[in-house]
Amino acid sequence: MGWTLILIAIVACLLPGKSLPNTGVNDKLEHALLYCFLTVWFAGLYSRAQYWLIAVGLFLMGCGIEVAQGAMHMGRMADVRDVMANTAGITVGLLLALAGLGGWATWIDGWTRGREPARSAD
Repeated sequence: MGWTLILIAIVACLLPGKSLPNTGVNDKLEHALLYCFLTVWFAGLYSRAQYWLIAVGLFLMGCGIEVAQGAMHMGRMADVRDVMANTAGITVGLLLALAGLGGWATWIDGWTRGREPARSAD
């Protein structure tokens, strides 16, 4: 499911700008919320020791998308402020994961199996 979310994010970010619905939300806030959500999503699936890989991977994905937008000339343009918003979202997502949301998938697995979820020691 997580990799499907990544694919959807990439496709949505590379569609021509006029093909996207107007959400009424600030573009930079959309970037920050998306990357925060993706960070928390993957932090729930991987150990705390791998959080840095999640952060670097999402950062590189965001940079790659901006480079692609600049190269495509289809109504989108590269914007360093988008990378900054992505990075802010990743940072908030990591803070949320470290504050307790990391490992959420383990909790859900425990609840669905009818047992108390184990806390990660890492």
